[in-house]
Amino acid sequence: MQTGYPRFFIHKSVRKLVSTILQQYGRPGEDCMLFPSPSIASRCRQFVKQHSPTSPPPSVRVIDLTPRGGQDTYISSGLSAVFFPIDEFKVAKQFWQHSGDGVSSRRAEFCQRELEEGFLVEKGKDLSSRLAKGPKRYSRGSIDKECFKLSPLVPDGPDTSQFVEERFGRNLGVEFVSNAKLAIRRRIAGTLRSNIGLDDAIALSREGGRDVDGFTEDDVYLFPSGMSAIFNSHQLLLEARGPERSICYGFPYVDTLKILQKFGPGCLFYGHGSQDDLNDLEEKLEFGKRFLALFCEFPGNPLLKSPDLCRIRELADKYHFAVVVDETVGSFLNVHVLPYADIVVSSLTKVFSGDSNVMGGSLVLNPKGSYYPLLKDKLKATYEDNFWGEDTLFLERNSRDFLSRVERINVNAEAVCVLLLKHPKIKQVYYPKYSPTKEFYDKCRCPDGGYGGLLSITFYITEDAVLFFDEIKTAKGPSLGTNFTLSSPYTLLAHYGELEWAAQFGVELNLVRISIGLEDTAALTATFEKALQALEQHLE
Repeated sequence: MQTGYPRFFIHKSVRKLVSTILQQYGRPGEDCMLFPSPSIASRCRQFVKQHSPTSPPPSVRVIDLTPRGGQDTYISSGLSAVFFPIDEFKVAKQFWQHSGDGVSSRRAEFCQRELEEGFLVEKGKDLSSRLAKGPKRYSRGSIDKECFKLSPLVPDGPDTSQFVEERFGRNLGVEFVSNAKLAIRRRIAGTLRSNIGLDDAIALSREGGRDVDGFTEDDVYLFPSGMSAIFNSHQLLLEARGPERSICYGFPYVDTLKILQKFGPGCLFYGHGSQDDLNDLEEKLEFGKRFLALFCEFPGNPLLKSPDLCRIRELADKYHFAVVVDETVGSFLNVHVLPYADIVVSSLTKVFSGDSNVMGGSLVLNPKGSYYPLLKDKLKATYEDNFWGEDTLFLERNSRDFLSRVERINVNAEAVCVLLLKHPKIKQVYYPKYSPTKEFYDKCRCPDGGYGGLLSITFYITEDAVLFFDEIKTAKGPSLGTNFTLSSPYTLLAHYGELEWAAQFGVELNLVRISIGLEDTAALTATFEKALQALEQHLE
């Protein structure tokens, strides 16, 4: 494979920038990774030294690059490069993958231009503070004075990409990005309850989101990826409450568990996410065990089980641990989990965007949570907005029809499930509506909410799973929440090196995960019918 999901495959634009920086600043035998801030680079450096198999620990250094002269009116970007011995690449790559905090491809392309034109320089080495000393397009004489008169809104319609490409990195004012981020935060907060453009989003009141008293978009924080939101939630709790173990409840997406295991004192893993697991946890708590937080998904990926958030909240209140809920699969238009959580995280890369051309994540604080004052104060002191401006503009544009897309996907997913449930060669259909944990989902389901667009299926024999996957005429690959239907041999992709371990929690080798898209319902079900017919013909 030449490329792939950006946390697993380093994008070619990022690799190009790495090559350029190595040429300018690298030493023989070094490789490097790129991050948007010195603090993240410092974490990476610490991780590599701590987890390296080398003894003594390897030499790892950081170089910070900053815009020449500085400017507050137009978009600019710093960059931090972590240099390490080539043999330590696999260790550094773990940090890149698990933290989700690496530079995006759009930021890398922007910084590539800045570096080539001499506008991005090593910190402390820029002897001039005058903007005119930078590239010609940044000199005061070249600034587009009309930029200040532009409405700080990105245009509606299909010309958004052209607008961004033409203006971003030239004279695009920061007000464009600030307003786009505000609109995104308001959508996540639930303030915007219909498909709405950016200008209307900015004009609306900031109150009334998510049906929690006192909650506003000020309690919504943006991150460069969903995994970054999870990673930083864990770091936030460690810094605010001290180093204690966490609980991972239910079988999670692979990197969530890795974060809890590798970045801190470790975790207690309940992979089945059952009532027996909660009974065991309660027994441990009664005997004095204490934990930092419980992390769970609602519903889980890929088995679509829904945790009993009511009982979890009761245990958390009684035994003093925080609750972090990942609502990515359910989405806040379908489920309302904030009353049960201290922190709600989500990957905006998925259905919130839908277009598969940008990454993003969110962290939401519950103002009624017992840890809210502590977490709010810590975020005021430590939060870094590393969500790159150009990515923001694409995500804002993509998310304007979020509501109608979720409604359509809900309908399509149920129609496909009805079809799959009838077929004798399918062993199990995993979907919240047909799960034994449906009662827990329904307790959190919004009045107009559905059951989401993600489902998984297993087969009695692996041969049938292979045939079905070959025959189903959908896009195929990782990720979920895309505007098009996407099929994935999930277990093989996510747990290839630990198949037996995954199987003990019900994640079978032949599991096929399907993310339902926006296709015409009749056409979509016909696509699945044809694949199922291939199974029947094989039977004959």
